Amino acid sequence: MAKKPKTPDNVIARNKRASFDYQLLDTFEAGVALEGWEVKSLRAGKAQLTDSYVLMKNGEAWLLGAQITPLDTVSTHFVSDPTRTRKLLLHRKELARILAATSQKGQTCLCTQLYWKGHLVKARLALAQGKKAHDKRETEKERDWNREKARILRG
Repeated sequence: MAKKPKTPDNVIARNKRASFDYQLLDTFEAGVALEGWEVKSLRAGKAQLTDSYVLMKNGEAWLLGAQITPLDTVSTHFVSDPTRTRKLLLHRKELARILAATSQKGQTCLCTQLYWKGHLVKARLALAQGKKAHDKRETEKERDWNREKARILRG
């Protein structure tokens, strides 16, 4: 029996705001250290990455601002913090590259999406540089033109 091809439905959450506000330069794949209730919530799709970013501290990468809403079925005696700081699991060379890039002026590291890779939760990180207002307008114009071009070719 042949294996099923991978479908793009393995994405849990996307940070669409990141590509609008920032110019994404380089991407990394990182594992995320999660608790049991967080994995259950992710399976239910209760994650939000809107204001999330990556902080380098003591040679480790941490995901801040990612919100994973707990399910109602999480036991009442357990305290669950939806915006807790989560550790990102990266190779030493990748950590060094991120640290070097974020120490430069104007660059930051963001989480652009959470997705499943088998039974594991992975985070796609991107080194980013902030866009100016005129860059955002240019991106919007280009998007509109591509949409209009597709409309003309169809009709």
